[in-house]
Amino acid sequence: MLAKRIIPCLDIDKGRVVKGVQFVNLVDAGDPVKQAKYYEQQKADELVFLDITASHERRDTVLDLASRVSEEVFIPFTIGGGIRTVDDVRLMLKSGADKVSVNTAAIKNPEFITASAERFGSQCIVVAIDAKRKADFDSSRGPYGNWEVFTHGGRNPTGLDAVEWAVRVQELGAGEILLTSMDRDGSKEGFDIELTAAVSENVGIPVIASGGVGNLEHLYEGLVLGKADAVLAASIFHFRQYSITKAKQYLRSKNVVVRS
Repeated sequence: MLAKRIIPCLDIDKGRVVKGVQFVNLVDAGDPVKQAKYYEQQKADELVFLDITASHERRDTVLDLASRVSEEVFIPFTIGGGIRTVDDVRLMLKSGADKVSVNTAAIKNPEFITASAERFGSQCIVVAIDAKRKADFDSSRGPYGNWEVFTHGGRNPTGLDAVEWAVRVQELGAGEILLTSMDRDGSKEGFDIELTAAVSENVGIPVIASGGVGNLEHLYEGLVLGKADAVLAASIFHFRQYSITKAKQYLRSKNVVVRS
């Protein structure tokens, strides 16, 4: 069995780590490089940096963030936000990122996923899916038709079904899916387990669950009930409510295989 991963998520706005609720009401959570170094010391498995306003404001993700992190931190990290072309992917990877996360550009031009995966390898391409429950949610109809994909930090509905889109991005060459429940983001109420399981059960590539972690039990639920390969969390780690070390100890006590 592959070990499950614990991944702190650092949302970036104007060069600072921030945390909000459903992508608004942002609170400053520190310097990204200092936070990254702390998480490396805590033995986080990976890091994710998301420039949360890059697509909305139509500005490029700051390349020097990748450079600064790669100079001081030696665990794998992903950067996303405002990446629109294969050349953007190239520049981000050249600046030190191990993977890139794409969302808006992939929806506008799905072949962008294929072109990037063919050039740099599927393992570098993470497709972020931000999903919201539909008003007519009905669990009896199965995994399809219950969640809609949004872009631009949750501002714009796309009409895409979240599970169908997850299956398609795998077919297009994505190596991983970063799945965020926008209903749960920042709520500390736990992952949307039905959403996480629906996607995990219908794709063969790793799924990272995101949105809603408030305690260590939620991490366990995302990995076991949601069948995710990794769990992403922000505020419980940024504000030192829990450490990565404590999270891994807890998961081991529940017989979840995690990395040392």
